[in-house]
Amino acid sequence: MDVKLKQCFIAVDDHDKALAFYVDVLGLEVRNDVGFEGMRWVTVGSPLQPDVEIVLEPPGANPDASPADRQAMAELLAKGMLRGVIFTTADCDALFARVEASGADVLQEPMDQPYGARDCAFRDPAGNMLRFMERADK
Repeated sequence: MDVKLKQCFIAVDDHDKALAFYVDVLGLEVRNDVGFEGMRWVTVGSPLQPDVEIVLEPPGANPDASPADRQAMAELLAKGMLRGVIFTTADCDALFARVEASGADVLQEPMDQPYGARDCAFRDPAGNMLRFMERADK
């Protein structure tokens, strides 16, 4: 089978704040910026992975979501209860210093993990948890 990841989705409540973080702090590039029916989807990705994209979307963007579901998603996002993604990096400590200097909410300082990685964690401006992992066998 030839199966690869193409896109993943992260809910954000303010695309401009999200872009300042994902582009200016993490160095991702904007690949698409689309508005439709009062909502906005922005696609970003690493220049090192041109075939993988992260779609920054409004909470509850599913067209089948009821108003109550959209409200529940917005509340979960505000509490930081929605999952983000795990990134890899060649230098966890340098990345940590850069992201911390941006004022992002630190969840975990760099530490060696028993599963063979060094990682750290932050919340993005919307409250999503993002982990940054440096593999020991790099």
